[in-house]
Amino acid sequence: MADDGDETRLRLRVVFGPDAMLGPGKADLLELIDELGSIAAAGRAMSMSYKRAWTLVEQMNDAFRHPLVDSSRGGTRGGGARLSDTGRDVLHRYRRLERRAAKAGAEDIAALRGMLGDMSGEK
Repeated sequence: MADDGDETRLRLRVVFGPDAMLGPGKADLLELIDELGSIAAAGRAMSMSYKRAWTLVEQMNDAFRHPLVDSSRGGTRGGGARLSDTGRDVLHRYRRLERRAAKAGAEDIAALRGMLGDMSGEK
């Protein structure tokens, strides 16, 4: 939903408990791991430290019954990472939930956008 070049978007976070949640950042990280085949490369693409990317992957792998990301260490044969079948399913369901929420809330989002003041700071 764009208006005058400004993008209005809904950001969805699913909170399963105090230590388990899935939101747009983790979903983006999963997508980039799938695309780039590397946790480090996915983190770099998001301007995220290697340690932070690994920490998020570990959190996701620990939160779900089955790991979302399978990884192998580097070395002479190189390492890499890929989404497991569970990881692909979780990502697919999260993105579908985002689309459904945005569609269901489109009218209210547009109304809220219409109530915004001048974003330039001038009244």
